[in-house]
Amino acid sequence: MEWLNYHHLHYFWRVVRAGGVGHAAREMNVSTPAVSAQLKELQDFLGEPLFTRSGRNLALTEMGRTVFNYAEDIFSLGSELLDTVRNRPTGRPIRVDIGVADVLPKMIAHWLIQPALDLKENVRIVCREASSDQLVTRLATLELDVVLSDSPADPSRTARAYNHLLGSSGITFVGIGPVLKKVKGKFPHCLSGVPLLLPTDNTAWRRDLDHWFERNNIHPQIMGEFEDYALLRAFGQSGSALFPVPSVFAGELKKQDRIRKVGSTRDVELRFFAISAERKIKHPAVVAICESARKQFLA
Repeated sequence: MEWLNYHHLHYFWRVVRAGGVGHAAREMNVSTPAVSAQLKELQDFLGEPLFTRSGRNLALTEMGRTVFNYAEDIFSLGSELLDTVRNRPTGRPIRVDIGVADVLPKMIAHWLIQPALDLKENVRIVCREASSDQLVTRLATLELDVVLSDSPADPSRTARAYNHLLGSSGITFVGIGPVLKKVKGKFPHCLSGVPLLLPTDNTAWRRDLDHWFERNNIHPQIMGEFEDYALLRAFGQSGSALFPVPSVFAGELKKQDRIRKVGSTRDVELRFFAISAERKIKHPAVVAICESARKQFLA
């Protein structure tokens, strides 16, 4: 059986936390070559590069990030062990690593994640944002506990991803001030010719919206497309265009932004998923996220 040299791992961990070999050497009061030698020993043993050169600096590779996450847990546990043996209070928080798909509106991500912070236990969340496919790949290597997305993981691309439907919401079109004067007639055909702000076409709900427009012979004036929903909403607050919001949030946004509802449809649905590497979710923070979301959507 092979055993990891934790001395080498500790040097690697200190280098990443310090921000470089030189900084770590000064903190540890050892020579820079000594630190570099320890890093080389670790990389040779693992058979994987942990750093890549970025200009004059070193940056972690994907494997380097994975090893560092494990090192964080290993040395945090070691510190907790000493605290316990020496009768010092620990209070170590439950860590949950959450992947947030970059197409998921930030207000939805915040709403979904908040219940994890409301647990009685001390929880520390680590949120990472990327495309859904990239996050699911990291989920398979156990870098993440859960991925939150507006679409399920493709089972043909990975065998270690299970989709848990949290709920769904219809779409409500809203506006502020001047643009509302341009809305004539009954919904949804009143959207034709009206300036509209939409998410970009790499999102599930934009694709569904385009199909819905086509089925209903609606031809809006698309004034802007945004990858970041928070930016879309900020432009919508100017009153120059209508914009869609998940119906589940329409009431709350009305209080915050003084928006006015133009019309709603359930023919276009936003669906929200928690994607895990296990069929049955066990992490207490992820359980809280899923259970709270399902209750809210049912309500």
